Amino acid sequence: MVKKKTPKVLKALDFKTAFHYPFNRAKGMWNILWLFLPIFGWLALGGYGVRIIQEFTKGKFKQLPVFRFKGDLKLGFFMFLKSLPFVITYLVVLAILSALNLDWIGTLLKIFVIPILTINFINKMTIGSFFEFNILKYVFNYFGDYIMVILKSILLAIVFVFMIIILVGIPSLSFTENMFFADFYRRRVKK
Repeated sequence: MVKKKTPKVLKALDFKTAFHYPFNRAKGMWNILWLFLPIFGWLALGGYGVRIIQEFTKGKFKQLPVFRFKGDLKLGFFMFLKSLPFVITYLVVLAILSALNLDWIGTLLKIFVIPILTINFINKMTIGSFFEFNILKYVFNYFGDYIMVILKSILLAIVFVFMIIILVGIPSLSFTENMFFADFYRRRVKK
């Protein structure tokens, strides 16, 4: 008799860990100041964000990684170039939907399609990975879990928006934006 292996169930990221993440290496939040360096700083922050999300998909939620300007700039630049075909396609689809008065479909895409495809793209770093629509089955197979991801993401964003008053909210929000989506990807898609 052959025993079937039951898939290992990974524990979901809890809200407390997500909230504490940017503060565990608080000096890393100063990296948000690269926003004030047009283009080069933006690309470097983009590369840094890619590395952060890649760590999330590996289950690393301890602290912000060390910022490496040259390496993050290079990564951000190439990821930006690789994302252009999808961004252009997405904008065309949104324009068509808007012309047909079907903007609500665009909203559904933003909630149920774009986040998981973005995490897939960041994880695999290929142009084609942005178009792997077959991974959407995980969103619908684990729909309740995905709704919880959305709700936790919204709640974390609200908390950090209120913290903007004391200035730590902006980097905290920026560096944790896709944390729960990356965790969903780690638990449900990547396996």
